[in-house]
Amino acid sequence: MQTSKLAEGLKGSEIIKIAGEVNALKAQGETIYNQTIGDFDASIFPIPQELKEEIVSAYNNNHTNYPAANGMEVLRESVSEYLSKSLGLDYSKNEILISGGARPLIYAVYQTILDVDDTVLYPVPSWNNDAYTYLARNKAVIVETKPEHKFMPTVEDLKPHIQEVNLIALCSPLNPTGTTFDKQTLTEISKLVVTENQRRLEENIKPLYVLYDQIYWQLTYGHTKHYNPVELVSEMRDYTIFIDGMSKAFAATGVRVGWAFGPTHVINKMKAMLSHIGAWSPKAEQMATASYLRQTNAVTSYLEHIKSELDFRLNRFYDEFQLLKSKGFPVDAIEPEAALYLTVQFDLIGKKTSEGNTLTTIQEVTSYLLQEAKLAIVPFYAFGTSQTSNWFRLSVGTSKKEDIDTIFELLKKALANLS
Repeated sequence: MQTSKLAEGLKGSEIIKIAGEVNALKAQGETIYNQTIGDFDASIFPIPQELKEEIVSAYNNNHTNYPAANGMEVLRESVSEYLSKSLGLDYSKNEILISGGARPLIYAVYQTILDVDDTVLYPVPSWNNDAYTYLARNKAVIVETKPEHKFMPTVEDLKPHIQEVNLIALCSPLNPTGTTFDKQTLTEISKLVVTENQRRLEENIKPLYVLYDQIYWQLTYGHTKHYNPVELVSEMRDYTIFIDGMSKAFAATGVRVGWAFGPTHVINKMKAMLSHIGAWSPKAEQMATASYLRQTNAVTSYLEHIKSELDFRLNRFYDEFQLLKSKGFPVDAIEPEAALYLTVQFDLIGKKTSEGNTLTTIQEVTSYLLQEAKLAIVPFYAFGTSQTSNWFRLSVGTSKKEDIDTIFELLKKALANLS
């Protein structure tokens, strides 16, 4: 039996395909170091104890009925205070929308801003913009970014397309790369958008909006600083819809509390859109988050802890890749800046295995690393790049410190077996 053309044409997740291979090997008794998942092992990275206690308390207090359609007022007030204190962004409770994580909010932005056959510009690699563009029945302008720019888009990448698009989808810190916008680049992009909107206002054309996904903004390391369009160019406030939430910085991916904030008329329409879908965050979790975000000392302590742990892992992996590179192995990595991801390169196309088989595709390289090094990572083509890109995402949210040496012993052996 056939389903709709929309359902039939939706592509499956490449990450899920890799997960199938991982699970098959585990079922055979193999130990696999699974660095594919953009999530946390809760036994290594539990949610904050104070947040857990607030969630339990909220259920004990019977906060189990429908929440407000745009989120509980106490949470929107708490988020407003948190944004002001942490980022210097002043958004009122009525400019904030709560949902069950970030995904429904991103979907709502596409559905609210874009008409059928409108055009979205998004850089690749990036997470799921291809799926959202497809589901919203939009056209896509895809910009493939470069390693020399840390896989972040530049104003030169966007400028040739600026007059033909209706939405630009940006993410910083970026999933899958763990890299960020620098101040100059984001300022240039923001000024470009403002200038284009001045033209559109004069010609009475629908404005150009920016979806700015900053879900990882609290997970930055070293001298890296997070920037956003509104702080850099104040006029961007009218054109920027932020995506944010608890999921990543607090290892709370299953708690499902996300928020968007932006122009009131856009937020109100997103609220109406999501109220028909029922993509609410559970009321108990909302009440708990509202209380937790006001516990400044607890929040600060947790963020210091999780950042230290993730930073250690990212830099250990990075240093080990640089050591392999210095020994002549065809690998590389981009220095980590943020999130829980390391961008790594395996230049293995054309290499022969010990069995005499030549690696001819990135799929074969991915499979070789899984089979021989027991290392599961995600190729960038899963995030929209060309099938020939030899860059990969490595996630450390499930990494045990004591496993890192073993991972690189296995990896070094697998690489040495290639000729």
